[in-house]
Amino acid sequence: MASSSTNALSSTSNSPKTTTWQTFKRLVRYAKPYKLGFVAAILGMIGYATIDIYFLSKLQPLVDEGLSGKNTEFMKWAPAFIIAAFIIRGIAHFIANYCLAWVGNNVVADLKQQLFEHIMSMPVAFHDQNSTGSLISKVTFDTEQVLNSVSKSILTLVQQSAFVLGLLGLMFYMSWQLSLIFLLITPVIAVIVTLVSRRFRKVSKNIQGAMGEVTTAAEQTFNGHKVVLTFGGQQREFSRFSLINKRNRQQRMKMNATKSASVPIIQIIASFALAFVFYAITSEIFKTDISPGTFVSVITYMSMLLRPLKQLTNINSEFQQGMAACISIFSVLDQETEKDKGTLPLERASGALSFKHVDFAYEVAKNENDTVKVESPEIKLALNDLTFDLAPGETLALVGRSGSGKSTASSLLLRFYDATNGEILIDNTNIEAFKLADLRQQFSYVSQQVVLFHDTLANNIAYGKPDATQEEIIAAATSAHVMEFAAEMEEGLETNIGENGALLSGGQRQRVAIARALLCDAPFLILDEATSALDTESERHIQDALQALQKNRTSIVIAHRLSTIESADKIIVMDQGKIVEQGDHQSLLAKQGAYAQLHNFQFE
Repeated sequence: MASSSTNALSSTSNSPKTTTWQTFKRLVRYAKPYKLGFVAAILGMIGYATIDIYFLSKLQPLVDEGLSGKNTEFMKWAPAFIIAAFIIRGIAHFIANYCLAWVGNNVVADLKQQLFEHIMSMPVAFHDQNSTGSLISKVTFDTEQVLNSVSKSILTLVQQSAFVLGLLGLMFYMSWQLSLIFLLITPVIAVIVTLVSRRFRKVSKNIQGAMGEVTTAAEQTFNGHKVVLTFGGQQREFSRFSLINKRNRQQRMKMNATKSASVPIIQIIASFALAFVFYAITSEIFKTDISPGTFVSVITYMSMLLRPLKQLTNINSEFQQGMAACISIFSVLDQETEKDKGTLPLERASGALSFKHVDFAYEVAKNENDTVKVESPEIKLALNDLTFDLAPGETLALVGRSGSGKSTASSLLLRFYDATNGEILIDNTNIEAFKLADLRQQFSYVSQQVVLFHDTLANNIAYGKPDATQEEIIAAATSAHVMEFAAEMEEGLETNIGENGALLSGGQRQRVAIARALLCDAPFLILDEATSALDTESERHIQDALQALQKNRTSIVIAHRLSTIESADKIIVMDQGKIVEQGDHQSLLAKQGAYAQLHNFQFE
């Protein structure tokens, strides 16, 4: 019994809840190859804060010695000191920003590449259950959110924290009594920051989901814009997108509301400490012990603490947004990629193919935490006891109404899914024993839904054989009648055909797909409604090419037009995943059964 199809993306709630610190540590691992740049950035940030602190440390002697005239040398060197300090400060600022940006961009590029490769390595079941728009949002929006949020957060966190610690050190050096008053508010600020952080993280997670909805809605509507225009669905799509956009706006406003409230609260609390210092300085205890320069310095330092405290509070929201984006990305990276348990190499199969009592049912997501397994009796089998044998070079045609399981059988051949029961054999060996890459190289596949890339005609034809020579590409294009329309294009086979072949007609796109299959020269061929998009003239043109393509290849043809499969060696009529009839064209007509009824219906 083969394994069931792989479950798709699990809910984040299914995994143990990760803390912000755990997520950040995992992100930092990506920066290890660029640690020298990170160290340089940290030194630049600390240097920037150190210059500011050193500059402020001269405030007390400026008041007590310079302005009072006690030390004339101090005022003489003050202008040179200011210029030198700001030059060093500027250099430190450049190093900090440039090096951090270099590290951040490299980390996010690596993260984006790993995420893209991971998504492309996921099983088909994962892509079935996750919208393309949400996955694109993770690769684009979420990774950029990590870059913008975390880089900015680290810069502010290190730079402003060093500045705050330096100011506190100066305050205690000048007057520990007055400074102690200010520190009494620290526990209160810590509690507020903790509560606000939780709120930021929750809202940030909601923003990630809202952005995925926006991307999905836009992607679906743009891809189907012709259908929308044809059926007058613009207003419905406008309304649907408006609701999604509104939810996104509401989440962002919740973030801004939390941010806007937290900053003034912390500053008001700090103002109480500052006010108490002003009150304390009027007492007899402090009047005689503190010089004017010391008092001005301490009050200035306390006032200057308000700005970095505001920045550190604000940056908390940015940091939590970055962490929420990381969690969204890691939730995908933590999913298991497509498993390849096969160990046998397969250079080129002889073409023998067998299905032995194959059953299959798709997994269905039941709710957030449960998945209904294919063995469950409430799930209907897509294939039920499918059995047949094909000798090398034979052609099998699968016919039946939509949903009868014809395309599902071809998906099992390519191991997009694994059979629930039974086994599929190539050259008398279970296909699960072969390496996945080797197995899939045995098949050329032409489907009803042709997929072409934003590239040249030549590169699209050679997609399955990138090392093909120009002569081989031209030969395949000629056989598939691609050259007939390529010759009329200004750049011929080097013409860029646009996104998914937008510059080509449906029939032309189908011919390009057939030329691609011809060039692959694989021992097995799957034609899934391959001529469905062709007009009568185009179909007549490439029928000869398809017959040449099927020579010396084991072919599985899925078709609704029975005229295209009359010469097939075997024909299987399917209904609801089961074999209803099988035989060749003449024998099935003679039975006067399901195949004969389909044939009579079409030709009447």
